[in-house]
Amino acid sequence: MEQARAGHVTPLYSAAMLDEWLDVFSRPYIQQKYHIRPDDVEALFLFLQARGEPVAPQEWITDCRDPKDNKFLEAALAGQADCIISGDLDLCVRHPWRGIEIMTPVHALERLAVQ
Repeated sequence: MEQARAGHVTPLYSAAMLDEWLDVFSRPYIQQKYHIRPDDVEALFLFLQARGEPVAPQEWITDCRDPKDNKFLEAALAGQADCIISGDLDLCVRHPWRGIEIMTPVHALERLAVQ
């Protein structure tokens, strides 16, 4: 997060991704499991508005075994992302995808700590 705040990392997002995150982070069992408060969700969206880059995917992707995860591949492709950070196994098994690394949040944090 510090790297993104400092401008060294630019998160990409699409409207479909925001919809998914809002849905997932609003689920009571997710909030309880990860100790997420409504304020945390609001802070994430404000952070993305301030530091992120919106993308509008132009290509429809069907590569993921979970069709709901294709939106993340579409956004990465549209934004020419260097990597996708996700703990979703349906995405992680695609690594690498069209030259884009797919890494877990832990791996991404380790990589950023080295840089």
